Amino acid sequence: MKVALQSTPFNRVDLFEAAGFEVVEGVCRSEDDLIELLKDSDGAQVGVMPLTSRKVLEACPKLKVVSRMGVGVDSIDLDAATELGVLACNVPGVNTAEVADHAAAMLLALTRRIYDTVRTTRAGGWRDDRKLTVEYMRTVRRIAGHTVGVIGFGNIGRAFAMRMRGFGPARIIAHDPYVPQTTADLYGVQLVSLEELLKESDYISIHTSLTEETRYIINEDTLKLMKPTALLVNTSRGPVVNGSALASALQAGTIEAAALDVTEAEPVDSQDPLLSLPNAIVTPHLAGFSPTFLEECPIRQAQNIIRALTGEAPWGLANPEVIKTIAVMRSTDAGRWEGVPDFSTALAV
Repeated sequence: MKVALQSTPFNRVDLFEAAGFEVVEGVCRSEDDLIELLKDSDGAQVGVMPLTSRKVLEACPKLKVVSRMGVGVDSIDLDAATELGVLACNVPGVNTAEVADHAAAMLLALTRRIYDTVRTTRAGGWRDDRKLTVEYMRTVRRIAGHTVGVIGFGNIGRAFAMRMRGFGPARIIAHDPYVPQTTADLYGVQLVSLEELLKESDYISIHTSLTEETRYIINEDTLKLMKPTALLVNTSRGPVVNGSALASALQAGTIEAAALDVTEAEPVDSQDPLLSLPNAIVTPHLAGFSPTFLEECPIRQAQNIIRALTGEAPWGLANPEVIKTIAVMRSTDAGRWEGVPDFSTALAV
């Protein structure tokens, strides 16, 4: 069997070769490039760009499994993959700690004004501008006694909440329509509506996946529901937040400040107003990374493909309904799954 990999320094070609697969690698800047790389492959490692779209998937009749690094699969057309009998795999849990740590760090950077005060001190402000130093003393804030809101209460949202508990907030509230209160109870968290969370939270951290439901969940209208002293952190996906609406809200003082690890377009344009606002911090989509992640994730990303093509369950499957599609294909015309061992009994639909 043949496996295609979008070129990265972290690819584990050795794992595929040890399993007896032919491996090809390539740089893909467009969907046509991706089709050229994947067109006669049985499995593929794909990235954020170019999109693994319906066009790509339909042009690759042998393709059975695509595997993404990390948790997000918003670059893969899940509906098309499910319809065509292609597994869309990810690596859940592999960087939960990193993202939760980064979100906590960004919130602390805002509450303690770390970026502002480091920059001012380096410029001699501590020595030369006592008034500015006093202003910082008056505006740094504590998490203790305040309300922390978490949008999206999956693995990362829960890990973030656990970190926040150590700071002694008055309460932690969360919004996630797919999580029961009995689960939130285990973390000392109260589930509320999105409107209530936005109105009552002093600090808000976003940990939801990107779907049609969550795209622009933070927009001009929802920003107006927040307190003028609210601090917003986003380490999930850029399009969850309407960037232009956020920039306008920060300029107008609708909310106090924001810290983002993700933006609508990545890399962020150098002229994006969010980069010039004094009350916005932007990091380059690195929340999920660490040496540990970069060692473990490529292994599991590769193992997703190896396992699926050798009759074992992959680590993560973002479109479990595809199991039904494959079962129907195997019972009629197996097509792309002809001759591949059945892994489905190891997975719950």
